[in-house]
Amino acid sequence: MQQIDITELGKENVFELIGKEWGLVTAGTLDDFNMMTVSWGTLGELWGKHVAIVFIRPERYTHDFVEQQNRLTLAFLGEAGRAAHKVCGSKSGRDLDKAEATGLKPLVLTDDAVTFEQARLTLVCRKMYKGQFEPEKFLDKEQLERWYNDRPGGGLHDVYFLEIEAAYKGEISL
Repeated sequence: MQQIDITELGKENVFELIGKEWGLVTAGTLDDFNMMTVSWGTLGELWGKHVAIVFIRPERYTHDFVEQQNRLTLAFLGEAGRAAHKVCGSKSGRDLDKAEATGLKPLVLTDDAVTFEQARLTLVCRKMYKGQFEPEKFLDKEQLERWYNDRPGGGLHDVYFLEIEAAYKGEISL
């Protein structure tokens, strides 16, 4: 992996990066980590910093790792990673070694920043703020009803505002 200037992210279509390509949120250490697929999120500017915002349900196993760490990574695998994303988005790390199941090879960028050799792009992020969706704060109740009707996938999401500390480009080899 080669570190790049964060401003090079401006060459990416940020609407497609998370929403269409999907990403992997990974937290933990090389000895003990978990990852999950994300298809909701945003990249932008806040408080004079380059930021990512991700949404994670508290029931997700990865949530525990995110809570315990100061940093996490967002890894993008490109279209070649679609099969890995499907596993990481539908299976729990409580029951399955997702890296083994998908063939993803963990790689440490810093002590607390795990990504994968196959990632075409990795963002190393530091947590700055955490919030929670609350039913009474939805101004557009249709969204609450659509995405959280009877809580089909669990509770309402926690929202993490993350400073993007570094960006790395890699070669896709899935």
